[in-house]
Amino acid sequence: QVQLVESGGGLVQAGGSLRLSCAASGSFASILNMGWYRQAPGKQRESVAAITRGGSTNYADSVKGRFTISRDNAKNTVYLQMNSLKPEDTAVYYCNAGVSITTMKEGAYWGQGTQVTVSS
Repeated sequence: QVQLVESGGGLVQAGGSLRLSCAASGSFASILNMGWYRQAPGKQRESVAAITRGGSTNYADSVKGRFTISRDNAKNTVYLQMNSLKPEDTAVYYCNAGVSITTMKEGAYWGQGTQVTVSS
């Protein structure tokens, strides 16, 4: 079983910063791609940023230049540094990871979500 545990959400004023973390634990061979998604009330879940095991990244247009995704493979942890936050960034943020359970089995896993609220 694989668990993803997020931390770092909270309430911040517009223009402020937050750093989210997501640590993977359990029984697995390696963590493959990792990413962050978010879901605002009444909206569909959307991809925010993603990072491969080798460090290649991509971002949603709405967060480019403001958010930075990074990872520490030794700690099986992915981070999302969020700067210049806007009220429209308010959402529940979810961590996602592709996991190689064994050499013959892979799976995708989600964290429980962490609330980010940006006040104007």
